[in-house]
Amino acid sequence: MSGKRSIFEEVSGEQKQETVQPGMIDRGRGGARKAIRIWLMILFALVVVMIAVGGLTRLTDSGLSITEWRPVTGAIPPMSEADWQAEFDKYKQIDQWRIMNQWMELDDFKTIYWWEWGHRQLGRVIGLVWALGFFGFLVLRKIPAGWTGRLVIPGLLGGVQGAVGWWMVASGVTQGEGMTAVASYRLATHLGLAFVILGFLAWYIFMLGREERDLMQARRAKEARLFSLSTGLLHFAFLQILIGALVAGIDAGRSYTDWPLIGGQVLPPDATALEPMWRNFFESPGLVQFIHRCVGYILFAFGIVVWRRGSSSAHPQTRFAFNAMFAALSLQVVVGILTVVYGAPWQIAIFHQFMAVVVWTLILRARFLTAYPIATSLRGA
Repeated sequence: MSGKRSIFEEVSGEQKQETVQPGMIDRGRGGARKAIRIWLMILFALVVVMIAVGGLTRLTDSGLSITEWRPVTGAIPPMSEADWQAEFDKYKQIDQWRIMNQWMELDDFKTIYWWEWGHRQLGRVIGLVWALGFFGFLVLRKIPAGWTGRLVIPGLLGGVQGAVGWWMVASGVTQGEGMTAVASYRLATHLGLAFVILGFLAWYIFMLGREERDLMQARRAKEARLFSLSTGLLHFAFLQILIGALVAGIDAGRSYTDWPLIGGQVLPPDATALEPMWRNFFESPGLVQFIHRCVGYILFAFGIVVWRRGSSSAHPQTRFAFNAMFAALSLQVVVGILTVVYGAPWQIAIFHQFMAVVVWTLILRARFLTAYPIATSLRGA
């Protein structure tokens, strides 16, 4: 008769030894991380180009050349001289042509039309690239666990951006109201939303560049104080971007071209000449440019504080990220001054806008590394 069995023994009498397998966190969660990351990188690049084209459309006063919002049929440009003339006749009905551009012939109109058409067409391309990528990965079940909702966000914001774009253009497509450009606060909303979309794309690209288990482990070493400072810098930079859009919306960058004074004095002349008072903060070229300058100085000073704090991080890649951020911020200050001094020529102005994208992305990168530091061994250090 067999002896008594322990309740902890296997019924079969055989001892089973469990094998620890690494990477269990990522199993079933990985999906096509690399492919999705490449897709998001393409979207990021397209949005950057979109911001540049939008800036050039504004600088060439082309944004009001298409007076209707046709999301589908508007993808087809005029195909005959009669079609071109019909579009030109629509443009002739708005205030911008009546006040500014009565000198235009049909060929001149075609130039500004192609700028705006290209801007809208690029928006359609971005929407298509998002839809093909998202639904393709969804059908193939290649989206990592927990990422479906995240990847929907850029698409939803892109749709909102299209509506905001027309809301912006509609403010300038007027008759008898004296409007020769879009409302500056609507332009700021449009540009601000573009940077929000860029922010989501960049953050997701950073996250997908590392394995899930790596992110979970790195999160335990989060530098909370530095994360808070970089978050504050990010918000401050976003505010400056919005103010910059207000400057662009009313051509305030060309109103005063001396520096460090403005109009030969500390405060610009006639800074508060408009009534009611609040309009000056949106429509007074001198005051708007003055605010943009002052916020730029404060942003740079705060950037020094955050950079010095980041330089004391225990992680080499985090320190490098903050060094890169501060270098870009310093260059942006110089470019901003040159933009003012030279009267905002389109070449410098568009580079100033591009540098805003670079600074924004590098702040995000530094912030990400404070939340998910990359550990370095003593030997590697």
